[in-house]
Amino acid sequence: MGSFGEAGVFSFNGNKIITTSGGGILVSNNQHIIEKAKFFSTQARDPAPHYQHSFIGYNYRMSNILAGIGCGQMQVLKERVEQRRVNFNFYREKLKNIPGISFSGEPDNRYYSNRWLTTILIDPEKAGITREDVRIHLEKENIESRPLWKPMHLQPVFSGCPFYLNGTSEDLFRKGLCLPSGSNLTEEDRERIISNLSKCLKS
Repeated sequence: MGSFGEAGVFSFNGNKIITTSGGGILVSNNQHIIEKAKFFSTQARDPAPHYQHSFIGYNYRMSNILAGIGCGQMQVLKERVEQRRVNFNFYREKLKNIPGISFSGEPDNRYYSNRWLTTILIDPEKAGITREDVRIHLEKENIESRPLWKPMHLQPVFSGCPFYLNGTSEDLFRKGLCLPSGSNLTEEDRERIISNLSKCLKS
């Protein structure tokens, strides 16, 4: 990931596998891009003995403390990925016989998903219940889940923009549910979640 194209961006938001509580990183093999990014993210100061600006810059750089936290977490990245994969495999095993529930797979042996987030698709015709029914049921049990991301063309801010559709994004939004997936989920947490989830789906 991040090794194709001219540049890649990684989020270190609080819910990611590796986090600095916010922010992220830009990666590139293009030295010109890196130098420009550093320039604009550090207020775009000209190389002068006084404060001088020929371009508009921003204070977007990560603090040394947060960067240190991120570097430290890189040491446990493999462990965090394994914890997320345990969550995914647990959900998939427990829900495999419930009609209308599907998971995203790994296409073949070349791919190894970090399973940052476990999502399911709920087909209301086969499951007899909608994604929103399940989300509300879990919410009543103080279990947070969320719909899959709302497509950009459905966002009010982009309502006047052109778009190209084939129905896939709307269908995923209608059926998709993000399940609790944190690296710190305990066995007890997972059992409570699956108990309520199974009860809702089987009913």
